[in-house]
Amino acid sequence: MAAIQWHSRGRRYESELRSCRMESQPVEFGEYHPLKPITVTDSKSRRGRKGSTSSSSSSCSSVAPDPLSSLMDGTDPLSMFAAASVCEPLSMSHSSSMGELGKKRKEEEEGLGADFEPWSSKRGEILSRFTTTEKLSINLFMGSDKGKAPSPGTSAVSEKVRTRLEELDDLEEGSQRELLNLSQQDYQNRIEELNQSLKEAWSSDQKVKALKIVIQCSKLLSDTSVIQFYPSKFVLITDILDTFGRLVYERIWSMCSDPQPLPDSFSADEVNDTAKETCLNWFFKIASIRELIPRLYVEAAILKCNRFLTKSGIQETLLRLTAMIRGIGDPLVAVYARAYLCRMGMEVAPHLKDSLNQNFFDLLGSFRQVHGNSVQKQLAAQRVEIPVYLTLYSPAIHWILQCVAYRAPEPLLTEMMERCKTLGNNALLLNSVMWAFRAEFIATRATDFIGMIKDCDEAGFPKHLLFGSLGRSLACADPAESERLPILNEAWKVITKVRSPQDYINCAEIWVEFTCRHFTKREVNTVLSDIIKHMTPDRAFEDAYPQLQSVIRKILTYFHDFSILFSMERFLPFLDMFQKDSVRVEVCRAIMDIFIKHQQEPTRDPVILNALLHVCKTMHDSVNALTLEDEKRSLSVLINGFIRMVSFGRDFEQQLSFCVEARATFCNLESVLVQLIHTVNQLAMETRKVMRGNHSRKTASFVRACAAYSFITIPSLSNIFSRLNLYLLSGQVALANQCLSQADAFLKAAVSVLPEVPRSISIEGKLRSSESFLLDFTNNFLSTLLVVPDHPEQGVMYLVRGLLNMVQDYTWEENSDAKVRVYISALPLLAAMSQEAYLYTIPKVDSNETLYGGDPKFVAEIDKLCETLIGQVLEHLKNLGRDESVRRQGSLAFMLFNGLLAHGDLRNNKLNQLAVNLWNLSHKHGYCEIRTSVRTLESIKHQAKQPEMAHISDMVQRLTLQSRT
Repeated sequence: MAAIQWHSRGRRYESELRSCRMESQPVEFGEYHPLKPITVTDSKSRRGRKGSTSSSSSSCSSVAPDPLSSLMDGTDPLSMFAAASVCEPLSMSHSSSMGELGKKRKEEEEGLGADFEPWSSKRGEILSRFTTTEKLSINLFMGSDKGKAPSPGTSAVSEKVRTRLEELDDLEEGSQRELLNLSQQDYQNRIEELNQSLKEAWSSDQKVKALKIVIQCSKLLSDTSVIQFYPSKFVLITDILDTFGRLVYERIWSMCSDPQPLPDSFSADEVNDTAKETCLNWFFKIASIRELIPRLYVEAAILKCNRFLTKSGIQETLLRLTAMIRGIGDPLVAVYARAYLCRMGMEVAPHLKDSLNQNFFDLLGSFRQVHGNSVQKQLAAQRVEIPVYLTLYSPAIHWILQCVAYRAPEPLLTEMMERCKTLGNNALLLNSVMWAFRAEFIATRATDFIGMIKDCDEAGFPKHLLFGSLGRSLACADPAESERLPILNEAWKVITKVRSPQDYINCAEIWVEFTCRHFTKREVNTVLSDIIKHMTPDRAFEDAYPQLQSVIRKILTYFHDFSILFSMERFLPFLDMFQKDSVRVEVCRAIMDIFIKHQQEPTRDPVILNALLHVCKTMHDSVNALTLEDEKRSLSVLINGFIRMVSFGRDFEQQLSFCVEARATFCNLESVLVQLIHTVNQLAMETRKVMRGNHSRKTASFVRACAAYSFITIPSLSNIFSRLNLYLLSGQVALANQCLSQADAFLKAAVSVLPEVPRSISIEGKLRSSESFLLDFTNNFLSTLLVVPDHPEQGVMYLVRGLLNMVQDYTWEENSDAKVRVYISALPLLAAMSQEAYLYTIPKVDSNETLYGGDPKFVAEIDKLCETLIGQVLEHLKNLGRDESVRRQGSLAFMLFNGLLAHGDLRNNKLNQLAVNLWNLSHKHGYCEIRTSVRTLESIKHQAKQPEMAHISDMVQRLTLQSRT
């Protein structure tokens, strides 16, 4: 193509801005306005007499129609529903609402709510708490051919009954094998095998074999040879009982489902005779079990099946089984039997409280057995201490009291507490009462409970455990204000005398919340001092990190003012006890989370800053080569939150000193360094704002120091685009503060970094092309260069030329148009630089418009550079034509056409003809979007109407639309 002579179009920016502004038109009050209220016509007026709608329609004639009304034929949907509800019979709605209300009240009275802690939540804790290293034994069921289904020939009822009785007797005739010397894990595996055998026997229709397995497992609950393991054994075996009870119930339920299933709230009258006979058969089988404990447990397991027989069967059975438990001699076995019965009662009929209360009172009556001679002999034989033995009762008694106290009236709870008082050595019961009763009940009687704790025998049950249970209740409910300090003093007198560090911290951690909730930093500081005193010797804190972390969390929950928090003398020494790196970092995270969440205003308090710098440094120092990126990112977020909350007001030099210190402290976290650079740039702009752009010698030196900080810090960043963007941003800040040499250095550094940009970058673990990011940065950079004055020793437009040279030498991807797009983007900049008055300038910074003053030589240099760029673009378009990349060719041609139209002087015939040729080329193959082309033509026609743009009217006639057909 022949050489193109470029001339930039002269621009009058102010007049163009005025012509682009929207014209305002006055709005009359009678016309529609979006804030004017809309009148909704009532449906009754529409449904009335046909001839009397004129008044309603005339009243709404001046209002725009409501879209909802128009969709529903002018009627308001709410009024339609109201009208429909009026037509319904009042008696029906009243009766239905009363029925629903009664049903809801019944559910509230009879059902278990979310406030009742289920047994499943306690199961895992019991299994992990009550363990043993001693060897265990178990009787493993071996099976028998008699347990299989009878042959078709033996169908007589008498033969069937005799066979099943023989099968039950077979359990005692050697069909079992005793396994000895089992570890705890082996024992659990054997129990699980029995559970699986039960399911397999049931699925293969060997019901008697399934019953044998359940009986055999139930017998294990009478064995207390390894007494420390008994609570865990109870949990494992009752799982089998639960499985058996569920299978029996589902079996009988399925027999009632013909022809249709029973409702959930069925009565015994709705059950067919076959199901009732089968249900009775199961109860008769269980009644024939000779030993008390298996008979009791198995019948309790199928307690729910009483619903199929009689209405009052469950209540009668519960009371009968409660009385049967009185025949169990071992108090530990008896209390767990009561716990299981209470559990089944709560699952089946939680509204039946008589059996629950009776179990509790029976427990009180037999409680003296715990300290009897037989128990003492058993403990001596197994070498078990009394305090350890008493803790074995805790899960069962806790559960019984939880069932009894659930939604129980206040007088009943008071009566139970009074009965506990009358017992001697009642520490175990007292502990369970404080665990199970409502926290409000305990808090209002906290002084009474302290008196009862004092009267307890220390040898039987440690008092610090009792105070721990009391502390849990007081953490959920508040005692009277006058009693709080005496309560804390009495409790801490006992806690501080505990010798075992583990026992001490378990109890102290509970009472920290009570202290933080009701007292000031003075009392909390005293508590922390006591904890440090107890946990420091022999490095006892290393075994109590979970409890110490809990102490920190509770303090942070109640103390959000960090000036108060760090003024506690013992808080930072308390933090020093966290010696393990992972735990220490976790604690520091918790502190910073609370600070960022609750610190409302920036701070300059030196106590807070020094303490939090130490905390943030601890987090930073945990970063190493193996640290994951997500971990680095989360730590950076916390540290950046702290940096943003530091402000020294007008003391800008102190702020800069803080940033210098922070840079040295957090050098391994790139996101923190980026935040510090932004902070320093913001500091320079605040200085400019305070000085209103007129820097003194002191402030000018300060902003140069800020620029130096950024210039030194940016090269340490590894992310190439972070460096590029910060170089550009810092250069813009330096320009705004009249630091021309610093701005020049930033922009030159950005240009020099461009060749290092990789062709692909990793974003969220995926490789993406970097072209789009590079193009965005280049456009931003070009827009900045308009206001950057030329260096007197570097030549005309040396930064523009340097940028274009870097773009020319950069290794772009194959089949990429990015380089040509940069050239086209540079044309608007060069056209703007040739104007007499620039589109934007920086106050007190002389741009090239002032330096050159529209000098013809300067303009000629610009035109020459534009011609070179256009020549490069046209050459690329020609190559695309050869490669048959017509879509890309059309897109670039249209982009260049828009550039010529906006910034070129089209009075030049060659430039005018080039624009027409580019238009035709972009539409030649029909890939240009028609809607965009139509709007472009309309814009050109609109411009042609302006006097200074009349020369393009002829060009419009030669621009034709072509579509791909």
